[in-house]
Amino acid sequence: MTRLSVEMLAADTVEPITSAGHAQLGIAVLAGIALIVLLITKFKLHAFLALTIGSLALGAFAGAPLDKAIASFTTGLGSTVAGVGVLIALGAILGKLLADSGGADQIVDTILARASGRTMPWAMVLIASVIGLPLFFEVGVVLLIPVVLMVAKRGNYSLMRIGIPALAGLSVMHGLVPPHPGPLIAIDAVGANLGVTLALGVLVAIPTVIIAGPLFSRVAARWVDVPAPDRMIPQRPSEDLEKRPGFGATLATILLPVVLMLSKALVDIIVDDPTHMMQRVFDVVGSPLIALLAAVLVGIFTLGRPAEFTKERISRIVETGLAPIAGILLIVGAGGGFKQTLIDSGVGKMVLDISEDWSIPALLLAWLIAVAIRLATGSATVATVSAAGLVAPLAADMSTAHAALLVLAIGAGSLFFSHVNDAGFWLVKEYFGLNVGQTLKTWSIMETIISVVAGSLVLLLSLVI
Repeated sequence: MTRLSVEMLAADTVEPITSAGHAQLGIAVLAGIALIVLLITKFKLHAFLALTIGSLALGAFAGAPLDKAIASFTTGLGSTVAGVGVLIALGAILGKLLADSGGADQIVDTILARASGRTMPWAMVLIASVIGLPLFFEVGVVLLIPVVLMVAKRGNYSLMRIGIPALAGLSVMHGLVPPHPGPLIAIDAVGANLGVTLALGVLVAIPTVIIAGPLFSRVAARWVDVPAPDRMIPQRPSEDLEKRPGFGATLATILLPVVLMLSKALVDIIVDDPTHMMQRVFDVVGSPLIALLAAVLVGIFTLGRPAEFTKERISRIVETGLAPIAGILLIVGAGGGFKQTLIDSGVGKMVLDISEDWSIPALLLAWLIAVAIRLATGSATVATVSAAGLVAPLAADMSTAHAALLVLAIGAGSLFFSHVNDAGFWLVKEYFGLNVGQTLKTWSIMETIISVVAGSLVLLLSLVI
């Protein structure tokens, strides 16, 4: 039985924080989400503050006593940070080690040295997908932009032909593949199996990134034919290093947590005996915490030592790697608080009843909710945490595979049509030297393709597994 199932069974014996009917709860949800959207878009309030205020407002609109709404919010915040906070921190450290040691540049240079004209867009997808595994999207963009611009300029390629595949690889990893924060949040909220979600996420990610990357880049290059802007080519991290890690060691370090988590999922399927020694061992080494911790510790030796980093330098890298994630952790935690307020208000049961009355497939409903919140707030993370909170009760009676697909449906919806209220939109626009219209025709359409293709594949998989 999943953790969520246990929580829901326990919840059946406890009075919800409100006794409001469906109509009042529906209005409360809409008002709470509308307030969050308004605070983020109109008043430019940080998403952490917006989610906190929106959660308390939701409880008040639903008729809950303020002290109970506060208790629900803080409980959800604490359990979410406890569940995924350490994983996000470890991922940030690994990403910083990868960037500062020159390991990322080594991966890039090795793959590009083996690529030529027609294969270059495919090489960019491969680079972005591999590097995107341990890196946050924004970090991956900043890291890959110099490569994209230099390859486009030196090879006389269309910027979109090279840039779109790189962006597609990063975006797909960000939305669908743990240990990125979005999928981790949804896995925690839904109570899904991480290993199964990872395996199915990779399965969905491969055709999605091919369609949205190399294939769509041909069309995007015809729509927007612009040269690489000279002014935006920044220095690469490894240019100040005398030595950097080897390709094999770097790749092995990046893939280590993925291999460990997938191995655990495979052993769970093959052995299927919690008392068996092999399953007990892999339950430990394949847990997200141990898998990512192992990758960080291995990375200190395989990435830091070859770059001749001192112990003090490695300590500084760990410290600076943790600093930028404070905002992300707060948003994730507040999203967990919002989710718990939704559940304790009885909104989860309302969504369950609506899905049964309207005969909407749970996966499609999850995708649509995530799409709506993404379009309104511009934040994939806010869309993920909000949608996960709303549809989490739908996973109670799902199989392990379908619970994982519910997570992927939420992730796919959270990527839909990035536009002017998304920080990523402006990041791409400025780095690539595009105007707003050109960014909409390339980046925004690419994100929509990822969302629709991944969502469709999730629905198809649900029919066969």
